Amino acid sequence: MAAIASIRPVAPILIGASVMLSLSMGVRQSLGLVMPSLTRDIAISVSEFTLALSLQNLAWGALQPFAGALVVRAGFRPVMLSGAALYSAGILLLACAEGLVGVLIGAGLLMGVALACTASAIAFAVASRAVPSQTRSLVLGIVTAAGSLGALVTAPVGQALSVAFGWRAGVLGFFALALAMLPAAWLAGKVDAIALPPSTSGRSDASAAAALQVAMTSAPFLVMAAAYFVCGLQLLFITTHLPSYLAICGLDPMLGAEALGVIGCFNVLGSVFFGWAGGRWSKQALLGAIYTLRSLGLCVYFMLPATPLSTLLFAAVMGFLWLGVGPLIAGSVVEMFGLRWQAMIQGIAFMSHQLGSFLGAFGGGILFDMLGSYDVAWKLIVGMGLTAGLTQLSFALVGPPARRMATG
Repeated sequence: MAAIASIRPVAPILIGASVMLSLSMGVRQSLGLVMPSLTRDIAISVSEFTLALSLQNLAWGALQPFAGALVVRAGFRPVMLSGAALYSAGILLLACAEGLVGVLIGAGLLMGVALACTASAIAFAVASRAVPSQTRSLVLGIVTAAGSLGALVTAPVGQALSVAFGWRAGVLGFFALALAMLPAAWLAGKVDAIALPPSTSGRSDASAAAALQVAMTSAPFLVMAAAYFVCGLQLLFITTHLPSYLAICGLDPMLGAEALGVIGCFNVLGSVFFGWAGGRWSKQALLGAIYTLRSLGLCVYFMLPATPLSTLLFAAVMGFLWLGVGPLIAGSVVEMFGLRWQAMIQGIAFMSHQLGSFLGAFGGGILFDMLGSYDVAWKLIVGMGLTAGLTQLSFALVGPPARRMATG
């Protein structure tokens, strides 16, 4: 009851952050659904389309630390509103694209910049600021869960419009949904009125450079960031290439949308569970367990013949292990470095994640174009995932304690 009472006054802020996160992640995760018809219509290759998604992820990752630092200076609301506007502009440009340039700028550059201002790092920083430390991990899990519901809406809408009216109609459906990010960002921006708690070490005025120096010399943080690379590799490979893989297997195109929907549904359960678990056990050990189990799930699925049942079961397992990393990473960063520079430091880790995303989307496309199958790609991803997961797990259990810098 005390936890509910502490959340009730800031519920509008948490709802706004959740809706913004839900739409920004849901639309980007659904772009793979229009890839087959889009590439045929405007005569670009699969690898060229995935290059745009890879550019999106690189821009997102590279700019995330700067967006995180900017909210300290300018406030959350201006940053989030600017990101929501750029997101809508990028989707609209993609809907009008006649060649590779439009796809690269719309789905790549503009959406990448927008995600740095509207997606997980900023949404988690908003939620972390809004609630007390006792309920923070659970609230981060709930925000992640609510944010994951976007795929349940965006994937079916995009697929249905694309099948009925063509891929441009599907993308315009994404545009209509993205416009709702503007009022959500405005609502979440009320967090600017909440003051940071006083620093226990007297260093709440620490500079961005000082915070960055501490982070980059913290062994637990560096191991966590390195494992986060493989997380991005796995997730973007699945969301980008699963619809194409199902088409190769001769399965119903709607199965891809259904699988993304199942991922979103089970992600709700996984996010709440890992948010709750992160308040009770080692967050970094839980991260290692997620990466290891996810890799085993990938291995089993791709070793067996793809069927509708196996695909939906695979999606359920991946969904449960999907964004549970979000509250664990965010909570770990707050525990190590405090609230003031959370978005920036989390953005540094996220750069590693996005480099992995680049390799998962673009590298998977390159290997497919070269070899005509995904066999080599999934084997590499499983091997790297097991290595990262077991390393993170063992380091969390026997490694040195995290360095702590109180930044508010």
